[in-house]
Amino acid sequence: MKIAVASGKGGTGKTLISTNIFNILSDAIYLDCDVEEPNGHIFLKTETIRKESVYIPVPEINESKCVFCGRCSQVCNFNAIIVARRKVLVFPELCHGCGSCAYFCNKKAIVETPKEVGRIETGIYKGKWVYTGRLNIGEPMSPPVIKKLKEKAAGIDTDIILDSPPGTSCPVIETISGADYVILVTEPTPFGLNDLKLAVNVVRKLKLPLGIVINKSDLGDSTVKKYCKKEKIKLLLEIPHDIWIAESYSRGELITDTEKFAGIFKKLFKDIRMETI
Repeated sequence: MKIAVASGKGGTGKTLISTNIFNILSDAIYLDCDVEEPNGHIFLKTETIRKESVYIPVPEINESKCVFCGRCSQVCNFNAIIVARRKVLVFPELCHGCGSCAYFCNKKAIVETPKEVGRIETGIYKGKWVYTGRLNIGEPMSPPVIKKLKEKAAGIDTDIILDSPPGTSCPVIETISGADYVILVTEPTPFGLNDLKLAVNVVRKLKLPLGIVINKSDLGDSTVKKYCKKEKIKLLLEIPHDIWIAESYSRGELITDTEKFAGIFKKLFKDIRMETI
């Protein structure tokens, strides 16, 4: 089962949920898809045993063959190529590596060269694989790294936990696409509700089953619960604001190392499995 843990905004506790679900599973894979700021390894305390770069193909122009027809610029949906009168300008930071420019160039004046955009780090936690994606500093596009990260678990018959980036943009969609279930973590505040609504819309557009975990549930108001009831969204778990949880988190500890929370998260996983049957 592939479980994606997402949230409408950062700082709501999705890494708390994803790492602790992973901790109670005897056989699973953890993918940290929050590639701009991965932090799951801090709690899992994995030692990196392998690093590999992630590349995308970017165009390189052979101006001796180019007739400056502008076809490459026309087919580029990302404005990564501009053709001037006798000059072709390429903006690699805008290129998505789709290859359209090279494909449609009748003069074969474009070759694709690899550009490193990030890397995948492989680690082990309690005998289970942990894969962490890291986007290079200054790179604007994280989906290629996330896509490469998900390939690590492709075809493997075990439970997969995907720790999603925050928000509702392309990196989140790349992460949760293909998941069997999406957990949306939120907080019971007006801001939390606003971001939750956006995230729910995205998940529903993708036609994926979802449930809600409310973190710091005894703070704020009851509007998130009312929203879940109105929208018929399952409320999976409420985690109260607890100084012990906050202190454990700040020390990089997993709360499911205690018997109490291990039981709570095992029930959470069992409930999700029942939701997907």
